[in-house]
Amino acid sequence: MSAEADKDKVQGAPMFASAEKIYPREMKGRFDRLSKLATITLLGLFYVVPWLMWDDRQAFLFDLPARKFYLLGLTLWPQDFPYLAMLLVIAALTLFFFTALLGRVWCGFACPQTVWTEAFIWMEQWAEGTRKQRMKLDKAPWSWNKLRRKGSKQLLWLSFSLWTGFTFVAYFTPAQELGPQLLTFSAGSWATFWTVFYAFATYGNAGYMREQVCKYMCPYARFQSAMFDNDTLIISYDETRGEPRGGRNRSADPQALGLGDCIDCTLCVQVCPTGIDIREGLQMECIHCTQCIDACDQVMDRIGLEPGLISYTSQAELESGRRSFLRPRLVVYSAILLVMFGAFTFSLAGKKTADVTLLRGLGAPFTILPSGEVSNQIRIKIANRSPEKRSYLIVLSNGEGLTMIAPENPLTVAPGQTEMTGAFITAPISAFSGGETSITLTIGDGVDFSKVLEYRILGPAGGWS
Repeated sequence: MSAEADKDKVQGAPMFASAEKIYPREMKGRFDRLSKLATITLLGLFYVVPWLMWDDRQAFLFDLPARKFYLLGLTLWPQDFPYLAMLLVIAALTLFFFTALLGRVWCGFACPQTVWTEAFIWMEQWAEGTRKQRMKLDKAPWSWNKLRRKGSKQLLWLSFSLWTGFTFVAYFTPAQELGPQLLTFSAGSWATFWTVFYAFATYGNAGYMREQVCKYMCPYARFQSAMFDNDTLIISYDETRGEPRGGRNRSADPQALGLGDCIDCTLCVQVCPTGIDIREGLQMECIHCTQCIDACDQVMDRIGLEPGLISYTSQAELESGRRSFLRPRLVVYSAILLVMFGAFTFSLAGKKTADVTLLRGLGAPFTILPSGEVSNQIRIKIANRSPEKRSYLIVLSNGEGLTMIAPENPLTVAPGQTEMTGAFITAPISAFSGGETSITLTIGDGVDFSKVLEYRILGPAGGWS
């Protein structure tokens, strides 16, 4: 072809071509059973958890208006943000660890896009039939049968999407209150908006965009290779064994025909949810769903050959037959995870149910009373981090001749609130050396919080004349 013809061909090509619809074929096998188990387990947890109760409240609730996060018996406040940050870091490191070990196992079995797409495909198969039936139905002209099947699928998708949106919002608004509020439109616009928004996102992503999200929107596919090495498990086609590929009779000897074990049945392509050909090598679009392994193993079994032409293996194993799990990066990830998890557990175990801050009073640093004693005003700020109302008793613990007057003692603080009270500490002039002396305050609620604080009050330096 001439350069002019090439130029005309390029100029005549469209700037954008819509993606061809993928019809993933159903395939049974050991990895398919594992995938279904993961999907059912994760969806079950997502839809059930908001209905679990703990001490007359929702067990898992992110109450943003009240700025409280409930995680079973643990209540986290905005001041506890470091705990949430540590959890996110631990989750990220866990993802890095399993990616270095098992490749994109998260994408293939646990990613929300994969899980919800799998559920939508099940509903599509129930309403429209097998892969061939779905392809035939899409090409057929509109009829009552096509309208009934397509309508049933849409009804299932929309119902499931709305329930997903409702459940997601139920993690932020108590589930038992959200339903009646939405039905009576008394929840305000935000609860309704977010329910519809996440329903629409689920419907669009899992129903129509599917593999396009993985190919073009997910950033994980772009940087996953940075965590791979030659020993990372990947979905791989054994080119040495399979090539050259070609069809043959079941009784034929492939070696006599000069062929490899691959019969070019393309089942590995038909079952792929992203529509790639794994025989072309590791590709960014491969989400490691392992459907191609089940398909190829069944074909190998039918033609009397060993399974594993497509397998969950590593580049090192393909080249040398060895597999190594103990590698420097895994050791590093494991060590960091242990340190982070230990620090998180230790800090959480030592988490106090209250915070106490002592502040100097406003105005003059001290006052000389007519009796000749020195008076200091201090402010005591107590933040109650427990889920119930507490009363905190303030006790002056040391010093001869020292007295304390506190108008609000004990100080009652509502859950999640911070209160401040004042106290006047009186001491004789002789107690001061160098213009200050030390006192000890013990503050406790009589339940599980007690804190001893040392504080320096001020007085005249070098005596008083």
